[in-house]
Amino acid sequence: MTTGTRTGLSPVRHVLPNGATVIAKRSTATPAVSFNLSLPAGVMHEPAGRPGVANLLARTIDRGTERRPASAIAEALDGRGVALAAEMNRHNLTLSCTSLAEDAGDILDLLIDIVRRPVFPEAEVARRRQEIVTGLRQDDDNPAIRAVQALLGLLYGERHAYGRRPKGTVADVERLGRDDVATFHARQATPGGVVLVVVGDIETDRAVELAGGRLEDWPDTAPAAAPVEPVAPAGERHRLVVPMMNKSQADVAYGFVTVPRADPAFYAVWVMNTVLGQYGLGGRLGDNIRERQGMAYYVFSTFEPAPVPAPLIVRAGVAAGDVDRTIAAIDEEVAALARDGVTEEELADTRRFLTLSVPRLLETNAGIATFLQTAEFFGLGMDYDARLPELLAGVSREAVAEAARRLDPARASIAVAGPYAG
Repeated sequence: MTTGTRTGLSPVRHVLPNGATVIAKRSTATPAVSFNLSLPAGVMHEPAGRPGVANLLARTIDRGTERRPASAIAEALDGRGVALAAEMNRHNLTLSCTSLAEDAGDILDLLIDIVRRPVFPEAEVARRRQEIVTGLRQDDDNPAIRAVQALLGLLYGERHAYGRRPKGTVADVERLGRDDVATFHARQATPGGVVLVVVGDIETDRAVELAGGRLEDWPDTAPAAAPVEPVAPAGERHRLVVPMMNKSQADVAYGFVTVPRADPAFYAVWVMNTVLGQYGLGGRLGDNIRERQGMAYYVFSTFEPAPVPAPLIVRAGVAAGDVDRTIAAIDEEVAALARDGVTEEELADTRRFLTLSVPRLLETNAGIATFLQTAEFFGLGMDYDARLPELLAGVSREAVAEAARRLDPARASIAVAGPYAG
C-alpha cells in the first residue's frame, strides 16, 4: 500500500509485498538523488560469541558481489563521482550515497546488488579485519573513548549491546572469519528488514518503481529479531578509573540511564539535556565549568534517542588535578536543575533552538534521507517534521523539572580515563 500525508516534507511510503519499505521524497533543489538504505544488522543483532561481526560486515559488504568484483564496484562509483558510505550502529547497518539524477537507476541497481549478493572475499575480510584491529588499538590509547566505553559498561553491563564495545575487542575481531560475516549477513539482510529512502530530483512514483523492480523478486523473509535486554537505572553511585598515566589530560564521562524514544517523557528529557549541556557553548555545564571556573578544555552532555532506555552522558576533558572539582561541579549543576528546574527564558530559547534545528537537518537531500530513515526506525510517522514544533511546545517547565529529577547525583555512574589515580 502507498500512503502520503501532507506535511512539510510530504514523503510517500510504500511497502512492497515482500515487506521491504520504500520512502520517496522529491526535491528539485539540485539535479541529484540521495539513497539511504538500512538493515537490522547492528550490534544488538550479533549472535552470541561473535561480537564485532556487525562492524566487519559494514567494512566488507561492498568488496564484491556475485555479479561484480570489488574493482567493478569501485569503477562504477568513481566513474559517476559517487562515494558510498557503509555505517554500523547498535541497531542498523546503513548504506548511503548521492548520485546525479541521470545515474539514479544505475546506482540503485548497484546498491541493491551490494546489499543482496555480497560475497565477502577471504582476502578482503582479512585486510579489513586487520584495519579494524589497528583502529581498536588506537581506541585503547584514547582517554575520551576509554572513558565513555567504561561509563556505558557501568550503566548497562558489558553483556548488554549498549554496554559492550560496538566494534568488539581485538581478541573478538581476530576470531572472526569470512563465514561469520556471510552467516550474519544471510540472517539479517532480508527484505522484511530493508528500509530504502530515496530523496532528490526524481518523481516519487518513479523512485518507488525503480526500487520495486530491484527488490520485489527478493524472497519474502523477515530478519532475525534481536532480544530486548532489560536495563534499570543504577540504585547507587558507581565510579571507575582507567589509569593512563602517559596522557596529558583526563577525560570524564558521567551519566545515567533515562528513557526510550517511545516514552512520552522523551521530549522533556531532550529539552532538559539541551539546557544542561547543549545550548550555546555547552549549556549550564559550559557556563559554569569552562567559562566561570576555567577548568575544562571541553564540557557538554549528550542524549541520543534509542529504542531502549537511552544514556544521558556528560563529558569533560580536564587537567588531572581538576578531575574531582569537575565531578563536583557536574554534581552541582545536575542537582540544581533537579531542584530549581529551568527558567521560562531557558525553556523558550531551547524550544526555539530545537525547532529551528530541524530545517538545518533538511538542507540537503542526504539530510532529508537520514531524517526520514530515523523517523521510520522509531515509528514517528511521515509527518513528524510537521508535528515536532507542537510536540516541543507542549513541554512544560514542570515536565522538564520532572525529567531532571531522574538525574540523581547519588546514583550517577562516573568513569575517568587519563593520568589520574582516583
